Amino acid sequence: MTEFMAELLGTMVLIICGVGVVGGVLLKWSKAEGAGWIVITIGWGLGVVMGVYVSGTASEAHINPAVTLGFAVIGEFPWSKVPTYITAQMIGAMIGAAIVFLNYLPHWNETKDKGAKLAIFSTAPGESVKVRSYVSNLLSEIIGTFVLLLGLLFIGANTFSEGLNPLVVGLLIVVIGMSLGGATGYAINPARDLGPRITHALLPIPGKGGSDWSYSWIPVIGPIIGGTYGAVFYQAAFQQEISGLFWVLSIFLGLLIIVATVKELKNAKMVEGRTSQKIS
Repeated sequence: MTEFMAELLGTMVLIICGVGVVGGVLLKWSKAEGAGWIVITIGWGLGVVMGVYVSGTASEAHINPAVTLGFAVIGEFPWSKVPTYITAQMIGAMIGAAIVFLNYLPHWNETKDKGAKLAIFSTAPGESVKVRSYVSNLLSEIIGTFVLLLGLLFIGANTFSEGLNPLVVGLLIVVIGMSLGGATGYAINPARDLGPRITHALLPIPGKGGSDWSYSWIPVIGPIIGGTYGAVFYQAAFQQEISGLFWVLSIFLGLLIIVATVKELKNAKMVEGRTSQKIS
């Protein structure tokens, strides 16, 4: 099996399992309907485990463009292979999402909630406009993917988990989802969101609504920044190799944190002011 096919099939299996578990939880009359966030995070974690086992014999088992780019930035992966890996990951994600659509064919028409149908394919913050804040949402995706890359690199640096690395990585995905994923649905993988979102736009899903393209850049740019920073941070902290990119991203993230915090505190004061006026 070629590296291209390995990344394609690994990502496809990841998306079948991950998008599939969300479909089972959200689609009307599914046996898993209403099973909740815990089931979703475990499903995604196990999906990563299976995707790694599928692709790991022939490729680096990245199944995530943020991982591919992060490893390339610190010299752990050749740049010449980056386009091949990312192309395969995107195609695999689109195919995987299409397979989930076919698996739940009768359920799409029974499910009237357009937002639920889109949430099966792509990520988003909560429905309330109060938590749909591009700056804060971008920061959440950066943090989640930062933890992912940092975790992957530290897992690879330890010998006690050799042979069990796919399972350990799966647990990393689960804990990121449980602890950080509630803010945006934790894409932490550009292919995981963009591939299925494109599939959602192309497929004849009954009553599907729009694909929320105005938000689509967040789960792409956020993981790329977070993954890259996780890699260069690991390189600086663990290998004592501090690059110029590390300082650039550190300054950028510092400014982003300040902007996001000020913005949300300002919104909180406005809400408090309106509440006080109503009470008086």
